[in-house]
Amino acid sequence: MPLRGSSVFLLLCIALLSSWRACEGGKILVVPFEGSHWVNMDIMIRALYAQGHSVDVIRTNTSWYIKENLLHYNSITVSGSKGLDSDFVNPILAKILAIERGQSSVMMFASLTVESFQVGFSLHALMSEMARNLLKDEDLMARLKEHQYDLVLTDPAGGAGIILAHALKLPLVYNVRWVTSGEGHLLIAPSPLSYIPMTGSGLSDKMTFFERVKNLVFFSLWKAQFAFFIYPHYQAVCTEFLDSKVDYNDLVQAADLWLMRVDYVFEFPRPTMPNVIYIGGFQCQPAKPLPEHLEEFMQSSGEYGVIFMSLGTFVSELPADLADKIAATFAKLPQKVIWRYKGAKPSTLGNNTLLVDWVPQNDLLGHPKMKLFVAHGGTNGVQEAMYHGVPVVGIPLFFDQYDNLRRLTDRGAAVLVTLASVDKDNKFLKALQDVLSNSSYRTNMQRLSKLHRDQPITSLDNVIFWIEFVIRNKGAAHLRTKSYKLPWYAYYSVDVFFTLFSTVALMILLPLMFLRKHGLNQQKINLN
Repeated sequence: MPLRGSSVFLLLCIALLSSWRACEGGKILVVPFEGSHWVNMDIMIRALYAQGHSVDVIRTNTSWYIKENLLHYNSITVSGSKGLDSDFVNPILAKILAIERGQSSVMMFASLTVESFQVGFSLHALMSEMARNLLKDEDLMARLKEHQYDLVLTDPAGGAGIILAHALKLPLVYNVRWVTSGEGHLLIAPSPLSYIPMTGSGLSDKMTFFERVKNLVFFSLWKAQFAFFIYPHYQAVCTEFLDSKVDYNDLVQAADLWLMRVDYVFEFPRPTMPNVIYIGGFQCQPAKPLPEHLEEFMQSSGEYGVIFMSLGTFVSELPADLADKIAATFAKLPQKVIWRYKGAKPSTLGNNTLLVDWVPQNDLLGHPKMKLFVAHGGTNGVQEAMYHGVPVVGIPLFFDQYDNLRRLTDRGAAVLVTLASVDKDNKFLKALQDVLSNSSYRTNMQRLSKLHRDQPITSLDNVIFWIEFVIRNKGAAHLRTKSYKLPWYAYYSVDVFFTLFSTVALMILLPLMFLRKHGLNQQKINLN
């Protein structure tokens, strides 16, 4: 039976309504973190822009990766603030590389700990100064308030966005794995040290007694670094511009939503909270066609395939002798190699190796010819490798990279080579040959890939839903635990145990004292 005009109109209306999102375009203020953190934040911003949201991004004069006004966001530059840039990062990297290559394990640990404390102090001094410059700029703050943003989206590895959200009285959403005090879960969820490894420890969730001792040491170091080298920077800003009674720790824990950049295919199982949403690998996408010159190189590899090496956003070059050793190792392999490297051309570079300044990493890892990823162990890289099922040979350099790679080695999907051993006893070559010849590494990684993809919606769609959820409901206070408002003795029920112990003790001691006194009195009567 043919449809009448009114029926057709009704069907069209139903179709339009079914595709309409319940959240109109929101106004989102983004306070990001530099480097690889910005790479995944930018993907999130592009997705929000595609859904009709307006995004403004806070940046500094010397911002490294965050460019001024692009199509998908407007930028707000904070004058007088110096950001995380190559001048800050490169000397630190050079020092860390020298420490890792030239010292014994005990001295290396001590030197890296001292360096970590110094870097933490300097880095968060920059971040807190940015927050100070934001808050003291009355004209800028007035414009931000007039804009009537719906929420602040920030990476809490730096604290400026956290303080700004409180000053503007806006809902706060994290794009998070790290907060200023360390790994995000440690601050919001119960984290027993008996099976939750600390960042930097290189441990798994199965620990011996001595490993648990080591875990406690690393936990104590993280606590000390935050208490003495990081917290004072941000607390000073809170005291100066907010209120002397405002505690920076409370501001961090009061966020409405934690979009956590891991999932439990990658992370070890651990306690969590209702406002922690797992979005691991949200930056990963099915591979798109490569540029013509790269596709030709990939196809020229024949049956042997291609190895890809990248040491991340920050590390674009290596000491010449180390680069020569790596290049010479690659030259011994039948595979073709694409190496993201900006340093001087190694003297031992083989005909099978292509040096590039930049590559579409996600698309390259998703190519059928890709056999192996040589990586530093950054979160983005290991998740992209896992998404595409590519096994890894890891060369960790600093911070969380050893721990990220340990999660892959624990699942039989990677081999780890320390920087100190890359140029010794052919360990790097043996690791490459082991992963290339032993199919179990690829099988295990592809199993992780299957588990990671087996979810009702994509991680990026999950990101959009929950950000829009906060916009629609003007926050997510019903998901926040109030535990952070409890003093430590109430959180651990120390006051309850003390009261119960005291009560029981009195119930036992009072009768004993009475009986003892009564016994003494009776003895006196008998003597008389």
